[in-house]
Amino acid sequence: MGEERGQATIELVAALPALLLAAVVALQLLAAGYALTLADGAAEAGALALASGGSAATAVRSALPGWAEDDVAVQVEGGTVTVRLLPPSPLRAIADRLAVSSSASVRPAR
Repeated sequence: MGEERGQATIELVAALPALLLAAVVALQLLAAGYALTLADGAAEAGALALASGGSAATAVRSALPGWAEDDVAVQVEGGTVTVRLLPPSPLRAIADRLAVSSSASVRPAR
């Protein structure tokens, strides 16, 4: 029984990489959810700007935080504004796979 001293420490050291990986995955999924919320708001801002005769792309970019400046794509077709946003991520390949998009539409004035 005296030989079991330190076993808990060794088990913790062995499990630490799995715990860190789980934390990184959880944070990455939270970042993707946050990016979706931002894309929703930005698409709505673009649609409102389009409805008032302004530039949808400018409104979309203004509605997003600075980190998203290089990670956003805006598409305007008719009265629909679509925003594609990459979530913040330490690895670009992960961000590409977790890209989110949101659309908002306006009806043309009669």
